[in-house]
Amino acid sequence: MVNLVVKTPLNCFLLSFVLTVVAVLLASKAVDAAYSIGSDDEIRASARTIAYDLMSYYSGNQSGQVPGILPGPPPKGDYYWWEGGALMGAMIDYWHLTGDATYNDVVSQGMLHQVGDNRDYQPVNYTASLGNDDQAFWGMSAMLAAEVNFPNPPPDQPQWLSLAQAVFNTQAAPARHDKTCGGGMRWQIPIANAGYNYKNSIANGCFFNMGARLARYTGNSSYADWAETQWDWSVGFIDADYNIYDGETNCTDINRALFSYTYGVMVLGAANMYNFTNGSAKWEARVKGLLTATFETFFLDDVITEVACEPHDSCTTDMLSFKGYVHRWLTTATTVAPFTRAQVLPILRKSAEAAVATCTGGKDGRQCGFKWSTREFDGKTGAGQQMNVLGAVTSLLQKASQSAPLTNSTGGTSTGDPDAGTGPQIDVGGRFRAITDGDRAGASFLTIASAILFWVFFFWLLSGMGEEDANPDGAEEVRERRKKAKGVGLLRRLKGGYRGVYTGDDGGGDVDSKDENEKRGAARLPLARGRLKRRAGDDRPKVKVPLLHNFWQPGSKE
Repeated sequence: MVNLVVKTPLNCFLLSFVLTVVAVLLASKAVDAAYSIGSDDEIRASARTIAYDLMSYYSGNQSGQVPGILPGPPPKGDYYWWEGGALMGAMIDYWHLTGDATYNDVVSQGMLHQVGDNRDYQPVNYTASLGNDDQAFWGMSAMLAAEVNFPNPPPDQPQWLSLAQAVFNTQAAPARHDKTCGGGMRWQIPIANAGYNYKNSIANGCFFNMGARLARYTGNSSYADWAETQWDWSVGFIDADYNIYDGETNCTDINRALFSYTYGVMVLGAANMYNFTNGSAKWEARVKGLLTATFETFFLDDVITEVACEPHDSCTTDMLSFKGYVHRWLTTATTVAPFTRAQVLPILRKSAEAAVATCTGGKDGRQCGFKWSTREFDGKTGAGQQMNVLGAVTSLLQKASQSAPLTNSTGGTSTGDPDAGTGPQIDVGGRFRAITDGDRAGASFLTIASAILFWVFFFWLLSGMGEEDANPDGAEEVRERRKKAKGVGLLRRLKGGYRGVYTGDDGGGDVDSKDENEKRGAARLPLARGRLKRRAGDDRPKVKVPLLHNFWQPGSKE
């Protein structure tokens, strides 16, 4: 019996539809194949393409652009200054783990361009958004460059280790650790910045991280002492289950928002302290506690999720980049605390597999998304999303047998300067910089000029008194002339109560009218408020929680 297929318009339509669906599925599989991570060669090939797409967001190496930064800060672009430093670190790790030096010159140029006048990553141009954590991200990238022997700068330029030490030393200065809440660093550095009164975990965690890594790299126990002290203070934000809360504004009302990169930076710091102390039980317990909390809080079904904002689509541009740092830092932690490998590496691989599954977006069909748990592209692209996936993928090349980051006794070649960043400081609009020879010369000139003016004014007064005595009939005229000469109008204006305010525009303060100052403040406020909200969204809960210790009586979490 012969079955005949009758070609009707309906059959033709169905056949065409099926073929189209098959073609789409095959195309999707082809994209997935381009980002396979099954072998080291496939990982390097995938990382190369992801890195290329990431660097397409960076224009700092182009004519007329600013080296080291991503487009911004808002409203000029989406990205704050600190994320440029984070990008530099991601690309240093990319070179270290893949061997691809394509972007090394660009990274070196960016890292050196942003060091600032005092070579401590406090450039005046970005004072309006300069936090301790922002400065520390550049410092941690410099620290990483030293740890992996990233090509050293020319001899006349600051070296990677000395830059890391400069950042640490500026943050170890007494001015950064006031008595409020028993110590600890504030979020923002300049007093004028919104967020100055907020003390948070990430700023202090970065300082702890750098102290631990500098101790291990240099062998100098002074850095370790600082790390211990900073841990003891920071545990005021950590509960009995090692949940790390974001921060506080009045030493008692804790903001309980949880962010993955805060956990990551603390894990890597604690792992380095474990290594530096030759495997002390105290630091081993802390590393284990932090890792358990990290995986239970953020790695739902072994895939990282930014729980504070991702479920309700409220992540800011900053938050869209946290996942990659966590992957990189946890992976590095396994090299200095080997007992963590069995727990960490399998989970990070599963998370990386979910990450590359999202890279099917954009016109080229390979842009990466943010919601890795869906294993699908979520329709949003950006430097943070690309940096996340690059960090997850390149970290897979950090094999369990690979050596730990270098130290100055195991092959590290970067030159240090333990006094970097410790020069005399003067306050410029709430921001400190080193006193230069020009400052000293200017101060001398002003002192001499003031002395001369004082004596001129003194003799003028004497001459005025003589004039009045010699001409009693004209005494009233002399007094009126003297009254005007003394500048009563100026005194009256000064009594009006206005003074110069720091605007963050030119690195200094100006004395302008009250109206002009208010206009400047109003113009800067939206940017400051936006930055204050950027790490925790608009709905950060503020509730009172029991602390592990009193902030005025620092303790130690065992």
